[in-house]
Amino acid sequence: MDNKDNVYKDATSPESGSYNTNQNNVFNNTASTGSANTGNNELFGDAYNRVMNEGYNDINSLNNDMMSLKIDEQNMQINSLSRNMQNLTNSYEKKLKSTRKWRTVGCIISLGLGLAVGALVSAAVVSRYLYNTDNAWVVPKKTGEDKLSSKIADKVDSIDAIIDSRYLEDYKEDDLESYIYKGMIAGLGDPYSTYYTAQEYKDMLESTNGKYKGIGVYVSQDPNTKKITVADVMEDGPAKEAGIIAGDVIIKVDGEDVTQMDINNVTAKIKGEEGKPVRITVIRTEKEEEKELEFNVDRREIEVKTIKYEMLADKVGYIQITEFEETTIEQFKNAITDLKKQGMTGLVVDLRDNPGGLLNAVSDMLDYILPEGLTVYTQDKYGNKDEYKSDAKTELDVPMTVLINGNSASASEIFAGAVQDYGVGKLVGEKSFGKGIVQEIRPLSDGSAIKLTISKYYTPKGRCIHKTGIKPDVEIEYDKEAMGDKYDKAKDNQLKKAVDEVKAMSDK
Repeated sequence: MDNKDNVYKDATSPESGSYNTNQNNVFNNTASTGSANTGNNELFGDAYNRVMNEGYNDINSLNNDMMSLKIDEQNMQINSLSRNMQNLTNSYEKKLKSTRKWRTVGCIISLGLGLAVGALVSAAVVSRYLYNTDNAWVVPKKTGEDKLSSKIADKVDSIDAIIDSRYLEDYKEDDLESYIYKGMIAGLGDPYSTYYTAQEYKDMLESTNGKYKGIGVYVSQDPNTKKITVADVMEDGPAKEAGIIAGDVIIKVDGEDVTQMDINNVTAKIKGEEGKPVRITVIRTEKEEEKELEFNVDRREIEVKTIKYEMLADKVGYIQITEFEETTIEQFKNAITDLKKQGMTGLVVDLRDNPGGLLNAVSDMLDYILPEGLTVYTQDKYGNKDEYKSDAKTELDVPMTVLINGNSASASEIFAGAVQDYGVGKLVGEKSFGKGIVQEIRPLSDGSAIKLTISKYYTPKGRCIHKTGIKPDVEIEYDKEAMGDKYDKAKDNQLKKAVDEVKAMSDK
């Protein structure tokens, strides 16, 4: 009994043997009232022993179960740690295999347990830029404080590892990589600076070269709201045939929301394989009522025509410039030549809703119509100036007016500002947008590129019009009510005023 008592005590209470005494008393009292203890023990000894044995076995079994649970819990923890270790190992092995992906600007970044992302981030922000013979961006060493420190590199790498081991859905590593770079440029807080993937950059170059596969629309973007508006629709283009009109606001492309995307990313989505349709969803406002409309448009090869021209009444030439691209220069010269052959006595240049374009394009066009002198100059943060000048030869010898409005921006304002400063024509319409900064596109060695704001531009008289715009010489608000839903030149009160001003100058 002493042994069993000890076992029972150890199993039941680690503090004392009091439970044993009580149990003996219980059994004794249950067997008899007032009988001798020795008799009671003899009478109930087998039952007592049986119960004690059953209790011992049950408690021992429970104890074993508890030990097993602890072992299982430890095994689960070990298995979890093992899985995490394997996931991390796989992640880093995958990164080591794709070291080539974590390169920047032609320099292979050494990869130490995923630090390549951080090395890329650290190397990408620089103060001065050069080109090497491969036209890739060469990044010189930064001096001074390393703003993008190894701490940031470690954090990027940690996030990458967590995504790789824990994220539920499938994902593309190329997309993560692209958005690291896009996020970096977005961190500048500049709506005009952006990162282009290799495909986006290719599409952008294609559009500025005069031909692309698309639907034939001109779009503009409000830098504050990001709203993408159809500025114009090409004649005989697939968009016009489908029913898209100027003023439509594009909200989806193939069902994907594009309301907060950069304009270049949106146009890249609209473009695509020739013959393959694209679904365009727009908001159209008619009589102050908004309607959501959807169009299926077949992509075709589009030859970009940025110039439209015709001879109006009384031999007044009319040239509409929708944007300033490489092809615009020759088209502009051809338009002036043809109008002069038709006996043009005055010229109206329409820059309304023209979002801008290439600086060299507008400079070459101004050289064609301005006297000798400065047409525009730019100045960067170091005070370095680049000047653009016209020579002494000019092909325009008739009075001119230039139409502008709140959507005339960037290169359009360079054109209008130079005309106003030289006094070779009058500006008619409404105050321009006020984008007086210049972006530069730098290609990277992997085919991608970044667009950065690098300088401000100034008109020949030194005016910086950024965020202020250019005030026209003759202000006149566009009469939307008179125009109605469909554009008609005969109802265009601003155009009529521009023509009247040209005639008045001709009569002097």
